[in-house]
Amino acid sequence: MAKRVLVVDDEKLIVKGIRFSLEQDGMEVDCAYDGEEALAMARENEYDMILLDIMLPKMDGFEVCQAIREFSDMPIVMLTAKGDDMDKILGLDYGADDYITKPFNILEVKARIKAIMRRTSTSQPKKEENPSILEKGDLRLDCDNRRLFILGKEVNVTAREFELLELLVRNENKVYSRENLLNTVWGYDYPGDVRTVDVHVRRLREKIENNPSEPKYVHTKWGVGYYYYQK
Repeated sequence: MAKRVLVVDDEKLIVKGIRFSLEQDGMEVDCAYDGEEALAMARENEYDMILLDIMLPKMDGFEVCQAIREFSDMPIVMLTAKGDDMDKILGLDYGADDYITKPFNILEVKARIKAIMRRTSTSQPKKEENPSILEKGDLRLDCDNRRLFILGKEVNVTAREFELLELLVRNENKVYSRENLLNTVWGYDYPGDVRTVDVHVRRLREKIENNPSEPKYVHTKWGVGYYYYQK
């Protein structure tokens, strides 16, 4: 089945160029030219990838990304004309999987898309080797349905946050470096950097910890990485 991509940009020439190139690779491409249209299309359809410009009419790309993350974990790559690192980090903080800075090479765009699609389509580990229900202290993880419960109350996390937590819980007390987490959870061909891990750990802590600055579950081994431990 052909991969389906939503391209969102108010510059129609950019959209036309990306669409033509992706269709040459056999992908189905939908287009949107403002934030509200993009959000409506994301609600109505399931995409294998969304290419989302930051500077959009009606709703900016950050707002659209955040709204999509309320109901879907479909991969999102932000397109930004700004080279400032804070814009890139902010994009990841709102739930984006990656970012590409304009002006870009269409070959780079396609390489990023294919890398993320390969990662997201990777088969899950066998259930015999990895039980579908994990219970550690206050936490209960339903790995088949990607649902997290703390003291019996469900906590909403994204798919990537769940995968990160699941890995740490399954390997309690094992310290993972940021590079190791990036390679294991995001995949070796993921083009982002280790700051992605820091952003997702911070967002995860904000959801599961009573006091994120003094975590109870996901801990930092300074200079090494992150690990799960619950007294």
